[in-house]
Amino acid sequence: MATQLRSPRPTPPAARRIPAGSAALLSVLAFAAAVGVGHLVAGLISPQSSPYQAVADTMVRLAPAWLVDIGKKLTLPGLPVGKADKFGLLVGVAVVLVAVAVAAGLASRERARPGRLTLVVLGVVGMAAVCFSPAFSLPDVVAPLASVGAGLWSFRWLHEKALARAGGSPGVPGTPTQGAESRDSRGDGGVSRRNVLVSGAAVGVGAVGAGAVGNRLGAGVDITASRAALAGALRPAQPAPPIPAGADFVADGTPSMLTANKDFYRIDTALRLPAQPATTWMMRIHGMVERELTVNYQDLLRRPLVERTVTLTCVSNEIGGSLISTANFVGVSLRDLLLEAGVRPGAQQLFSTSLDGWSAGTPVDVVMEPDRGAMLALGMNGEALPLEHGYPVRMVVPGLYGYVSATKWLKDLELTTFDAQQSYWLQRGWAEQAPIKTESRIDKPRGFDSVPAGKVTVAGIAWAQHRGISRVDVRVDGGAWQPAELATEVNSDTWRMWRAQLTVPPGSHFVESRATDNTGTPQTQQRADPIPDGASGLPMIAFTTT
Repeated sequence: MATQLRSPRPTPPAARRIPAGSAALLSVLAFAAAVGVGHLVAGLISPQSSPYQAVADTMVRLAPAWLVDIGKKLTLPGLPVGKADKFGLLVGVAVVLVAVAVAAGLASRERARPGRLTLVVLGVVGMAAVCFSPAFSLPDVVAPLASVGAGLWSFRWLHEKALARAGGSPGVPGTPTQGAESRDSRGDGGVSRRNVLVSGAAVGVGAVGAGAVGNRLGAGVDITASRAALAGALRPAQPAPPIPAGADFVADGTPSMLTANKDFYRIDTALRLPAQPATTWMMRIHGMVERELTVNYQDLLRRPLVERTVTLTCVSNEIGGSLISTANFVGVSLRDLLLEAGVRPGAQQLFSTSLDGWSAGTPVDVVMEPDRGAMLALGMNGEALPLEHGYPVRMVVPGLYGYVSATKWLKDLELTTFDAQQSYWLQRGWAEQAPIKTESRIDKPRGFDSVPAGKVTVAGIAWAQHRGISRVDVRVDGGAWQPAELATEVNSDTWRMWRAQLTVPPGSHFVESRATDNTGTPQTQQRADPIPDGASGLPMIAFTTT
């Protein structure tokens, strides 16, 4: 019987695949190009329309109150509280973006569709974040569109080159192994390793350059000259009384009475500080008023300027925390402005909005108190407001926590009801009314300090803005309360320093403090978290004596 020999089936060529490392790297570069171009176009058109920043801003707006509160307490080496959380958030978004880019690149080793689809999905997310921003305007859509376009083009270009280069990998039929092409390390698509590297480097450098230029442009106008020009214009007609002698106990460990601008605590949600020169600033007062007012910076300067020494406190301040500072603020009476507009009966809150869309609701009855001292501040400690503290105009309402009283970068005031409008923090479960609680803090000794036994100096601060402090008591190891010496009072809207000398034997100890305000109400021992209307409880410091 004859045997028929069959020729073997031809082996199909192996599928071309980009090496995993190259696929991940080129994908990261393409995603970086998308971010960089989006940032660049946003810098040219509207800084808040950068998709990267818009996503981070949206995360801040949507984050639950407890998470935002944790973020506000974040500290990083070299960064103060109030800046560390913002840096950490931006870094976190970048890490997630890199991880997504790597995954998209690994999924696109054979074909570009997974990576390009991922870019489109992220583009939609970025567009949504931009469009739902409180400060959105129609031109803002340009930056996310440019971002997606740059990312898709970069990904396709780099992917095609890398895939063509992969055609020259060992085991792929037709791979040249000799001659000039081998020496050039070309694949069967005619693309050399050098070509792929140069293309990737070009995209990477372009991404970094675009992002840097966009960041520079997005910083907005340089307000340095604008602030300097205002120095002579902010002379108050009613200066604050001089700080009296004995207003602090710095030598014993308390802070100085006035906090330097660079050291003043900063808490806000702004990832990019709104920079607007005073010359173009305008604000509308509207809503439940007899007549709408539109004022500009010059209008405010033409009014009598007053100077007030005020201590501001953040509602997120923990017991013994540092989110409290004092400054001399110069500005105009907010009450006088509202009287001019004519507040209608039934108006419950002054709904203030900042240039970046943040909002606060201040009780109207508090603002309208004749002795409250509510103001629109233009200056701080002898100079125009620093940008990070609200330049060109901010609100200051003594006696209320900042989240209902201290809007920075102010642009709009609306008289309304609490039912009609909910401000940023009210939407997150914080209280509608937020008078500052009577509190104290121990600044010396520091926690776990070791000090000589015998006479031990204990010192700190106490505050109950708009009520004032009448007494501070201290005790060691849960013993009897002993009165502390109070520094000279500046006014009822500022913190007050205190100190005491205690006899303490060798060993481990703890010290507590308790303030009493001018109404006779002592600081409560009942501990409470900052949410919803401020922390409470007695501060306690552990230390040892030898």
